[in-house]
Amino acid sequence: MSIILHAERLCRNFGGLQAVDAVSFSVEEGEIFGLIGPNGAGKTTLFNLLTGLTPVSSGTFNYKGKFLTGLPPHRIAGLGIGRTFQNIRLFKGLSALENVKISRHTRTGSGLVSGIFGFPASCREERLVEEKAREVLKLIGLSERAEELAGNFSYGDQRRLEIGRALALDPKVLLLDEPAAGMNTAEKQNLTAFIRGVRKQFSLTVLLIEHHVPLVMGLCDRVAVLDFGKLIAVGEPADVQRDPAVIEAYLGAE
Repeated sequence: MSIILHAERLCRNFGGLQAVDAVSFSVEEGEIFGLIGPNGAGKTTLFNLLTGLTPVSSGTFNYKGKFLTGLPPHRIAGLGIGRTFQNIRLFKGLSALENVKISRHTRTGSGLVSGIFGFPASCREERLVEEKAREVLKLIGLSERAEELAGNFSYGDQRRLEIGRALALDPKVLLLDEPAAGMNTAEKQNLTAFIRGVRKQFSLTVLLIEHHVPLVMGLCDRVAVLDFGKLIAVGEPADVQRDPAVIEAYLGAE
């Protein structure tokens, strides 16, 4: 497989705190790549670096060979990297359809004036936006609730909708930050099947931060482990679970 995302000695410090410390890794196209580690290990900060939300202190990363270091979040999203957040960030007073349409509008180009005056190009784009949004809702199993307020959804369905909103960007790489947080066992099982399904349907590469170790080990093709901002292991789940450094830092001995 070809490398779709590569980080080279990424660093981020906040004053005297080294949140991400010379982290290098590659992600292959089409794989599900897990990122685990103790609280405060730097996992979400790393995601923020890859999506432009936090500036890189040093190091580089590239997507399909194109260096993205220093680009703003909307440019990175437009190139094909979508994400969800640890804390759900839906517009809960808007419908499921409206939430997905807002995301899809990043793909339009007719402009504010055209939209205000209802020019033909803007109207065509708006129809295409709604068609795409409804298509995404159908693929994630929420089409029958398109007009329902997002705030009325169960926690699991809100997570599903947030992933759908990211999918509306037509990403090639999808970053999921603790998608199973707060879910019960049945919801986690459903989420695992859901992630596998959208990976196949959308031809995605998935990067996943998750604390639920059984979910990560059962879902991911490869796993990376961070500890105090440093990358201490990368490999297949079974190999990572046996790594003495990982056992000491995170998994714990029997």
